[in-house]
Amino acid sequence: MDPATQLDRLRAALAASGDIAYEWDMAADEIVWLDGSASAASAASLSAVRTGEALHERIHPDDLVRRLEALSGLYAGKNAFECEFRLRQPDGEPRWYHDRGIAKFGPDGRPIRLIGTMRPIDGHKANHARLEYLANYDDLTGHFNRTRLRDALEQAIYYNQRYNVVGAFLVVGIDKINMVNQAFGYDVADSVIVAVGQRLDHCLRACDVIGRLSGDRFGVVLSNCPANQLGQAAEKILEVARNTEVETAAGPIHVTVSIGAVVFPAAATTAVDAMTKADIALQNAKRSGRNTWASYAYSEEQRRDHRKNMVIAEQVKRALQEDRLTLAFQPIVCASTHEPAIYECLLRMISPTGEVVPAGVFMPVVEELGLIRLIDRHVFELAVDVLALHPEARLAINVSAMTANDRSWLRNVGATLRGKAEIANRLTIEITETAGLEDVEECARFVARLHELGCRVALDDFGAGYTSFRHLKMLAVDMVKIDGSFVRDLGQNRDNLIFVRSLLDLARNFSLDTVAECVETMEDAQLLAEEGVHFLQGYAFGRPMLEPPWEKAAVPYAVAVGLGVPAVASSVR
Repeated sequence: MDPATQLDRLRAALAASGDIAYEWDMAADEIVWLDGSASAASAASLSAVRTGEALHERIHPDDLVRRLEALSGLYAGKNAFECEFRLRQPDGEPRWYHDRGIAKFGPDGRPIRLIGTMRPIDGHKANHARLEYLANYDDLTGHFNRTRLRDALEQAIYYNQRYNVVGAFLVVGIDKINMVNQAFGYDVADSVIVAVGQRLDHCLRACDVIGRLSGDRFGVVLSNCPANQLGQAAEKILEVARNTEVETAAGPIHVTVSIGAVVFPAAATTAVDAMTKADIALQNAKRSGRNTWASYAYSEEQRRDHRKNMVIAEQVKRALQEDRLTLAFQPIVCASTHEPAIYECLLRMISPTGEVVPAGVFMPVVEELGLIRLIDRHVFELAVDVLALHPEARLAINVSAMTANDRSWLRNVGATLRGKAEIANRLTIEITETAGLEDVEECARFVARLHELGCRVALDDFGAGYTSFRHLKMLAVDMVKIDGSFVRDLGQNRDNLIFVRSLLDLARNFSLDTVAECVETMEDAQLLAEEGVHFLQGYAFGRPMLEPPWEKAAVPYAVAVGLGVPAVASSVR
């Protein structure tokens, strides 16, 4: 191919990419731009720049240091560089460019010529800025989003604990926002939410942190607020809300709010703890008639319980560090043969003296103090290790509602199971029914991602949250576990039997596998099998055991239910 043709093709490729090619004679300080290497607009904006000095004069002062640092690397022996900067255009407006190039060196080892390309990246920068904004701020109100607010609250609690300062966290809920939605539509309701956020900005101190927790709720961090001043702050917010109307497209709307408050660190030592208790106080305020505030009550008995919980939390953390958190395995058997098909993983803590501590002793504390995601990750890792060592094992683990909404946990699962279909196919991740109903759309995304990885998903405590046909369709789980409260003494409780039948009918509509929990008698087991339950679990068939039961091979799941795909159910208790 002749050089002219090669040059034409190079120019065409550069023009298609949007890159602008250049050669900089560093000794003579002359820049030559390759004609036709980019769009006319891009080329025109740089055609007048003929020297490196002129180029640097047009680079934004905040970005010039980056380019000079990149160039200095060439004098340190590097033969390539790249950087990003804003370049002032002929009309005075800045535009982002990505610059990269390679150097030619003289006999003395110093760079004498630079050949590179510059690519306009305004669109990329705008998208990046947008994603960065959404990672920290609520798109509607402009306040901190829930994640960023939780971080700010965590920092405030840490500071107040260290310096013995009293603070408070408020949850401000807009009263009866659903009525506005139904009467005027979501756009008007959004206007009300924005207006309430603006009123919070105006009536609170500059040092207070405001964030949007959910649709109709804001969170407020009062980092320095003695308990005797909490009422004043809450009453100020109530007064501003009730005394000013919100102007909307549908006309002025009168708005009131209710407030739940908790003092930290006396009544809450973690952000999750503070948010939970403030939300409890908010519900109390709403039950009191709305347009009022309530503080989380903290009695001496609660204080003693809190200190006890902190001791338990420390024991759990230490057990985690010393590898004393382990799994116990409880069989889930075929309803027809009573042979173990799969095993549910139940968490146990081994005390320093060797005592086995059941999860019921410490898991409520773990959840209350915000350690549940850490524990869920550890349980997942333990289960994967067992599945890797024992190809015949089929296991199940449970994740909390908080973990089901934690994308970092899901990324960790993806990284661990990527390329390991033989492990993923033998693992089911279980979520509770109430967690699934809390945010159905988010939970549906969670389930879909687990399916992509090869796992199956079970819905635990089925019946406790009154899952509807629509919910099951959206969640697309593989298995449901009937809540044990409906299974115990089934033969003597006619009402429960009727309810179990309705749950089974709902599951059959989606061809879901079913598990009955808490089966304690063979009479109940026989009755459930006759009703069409696929699997049974409970003390009638075995208690949780620390020793892996692989000596007794589990019957293949596909054989158990007549399918060609394996599955499991799960729980951590």
